[in-house]
Amino acid sequence: MSNQTPTPLDARTSERFKRQPQRNTKPELAIRRELHRRGFRFRLDVRVSKSIRSKPDIVFNGAKVAVFVDGCFWHGCPDHGTFPKNNREWWAQKLEANVKRDERTTAALEDEGWKIIRLWEHEPVNQAADRVAAAITARR
Repeated sequence: MSNQTPTPLDARTSERFKRQPQRNTKPELAIRRELHRRGFRFRLDVRVSKSIRSKPDIVFNGAKVAVFVDGCFWHGCPDHGTFPKNNREWWAQKLEANVKRDERTTAALEDEGWKIIRLWEHEPVNQAADRVAAAITARR
């Protein structure tokens, strides 16, 4: 399998992909609200590396902590990830490409000195905020 994400099978699938929110999802907003409530300030929509295209969902530049809030379906959650019944082979390639891209992104940013926190969308907000806060505190 190549590093390329498979192209959608048809125009309808392509349109569905375009309608999927890429940022400001409910889980992202919830963790951002909790972190802000706790007094943490962060940046959004910031490319932290020239070597990769991916942008973390939440960035703490001073501590070099990057947070990704991963959806269970799109990022292959071992507990809650589901698998479509139609076009199984295509979906298998698509979802595996997402997981591989996440692994490459994490490795590249860690090589550049970033602490990467990957949160699942189902993770309780307080628990997720605790993990992020601990990482920031440890790097100050």
